[in-house]
Amino acid sequence: MDQENMDNKLVKKSKIESYDIAKSDETMHLAIDLAKFIKENKLYQNIQGKEYVNVEGWQYAGSRLGILPVVEHVINVSTDTELKYQAKVNLLNLRTEQVVGAGFAICSNKEQGKKFYQEFAIASMAQTRAIGKAYRNILAWIIRAAGYEPTPAEEMDYAGNVAEAKSTTQPAIAPAKPIIQAVPDEVAQPVATEAAVSNGIKYASAKQKEEIIRLLNNPVITRQEKTKMLLNINKLDEERAIQAIAKLKKVIEEREEQSAAA
Repeated sequence: MDQENMDNKLVKKSKIESYDIAKSDETMHLAIDLAKFIKENKLYQNIQGKEYVNVEGWQYAGSRLGILPVVEHVINVSTDTELKYQAKVNLLNLRTEQVVGAGFAICSNKEQGKKFYQEFAIASMAQTRAIGKAYRNILAWIIRAAGYEPTPAEEMDYAGNVAEAKSTTQPAIAPAKPIIQAVPDEVAQPVATEAAVSNGIKYASAKQKEEIIRLLNNPVITRQEKTKMLLNINKLDEERAIQAIAKLKKVIEEREEQSAAA
């Protein structure tokens, strides 16, 4: 009997916790887990000062929700002058056995940096991008909640090249004045957008973002406050992140005291 109990404990311990995408509280816990996993395994790329998650990170998020990618097709759409592949990926919910999302993507040797790619590499990248795109369509907000940009890094690989190519031919434009977007005053101060980068301001660290997400999971924080803060979390600089954390702690303390008094 003792051996049987021990075996049961080992089975329970080795079982990976899974989450339900339909339950917001569970997915918020997943966001915290994601932030840690992605950082520890370096599953992101820093592109122009922002952090974008690699497809492996998106796949990890999907697997924790029981949502796995199934490649429907990878089609050769090449021409005489261009090597090009198109891919489609469906997302299958293992619990319901239903398709819950899909993504299309292409890859071409006309893209900057891919001129000498072999055919299999072009086809493989199309498939990889389609997987990331499919997950992005349904899980972007979870990746955002984890503190990262809601666009797969592989998709930015192409978009980034285009932007870089354009920047070499267009004249420099004076930076615009920072735009201020407000979130609930009770929770955090207004945050500056990416224009802050041109002024040498550092964005909030991953550790600061994790702390903000942890505080937002407190039951006294409303869903509306949580959503608005998460939508702006990647625009916080280090100083405003410190202020937001302090403000959140104060709000939580005040509301918990009010609840206890009632």
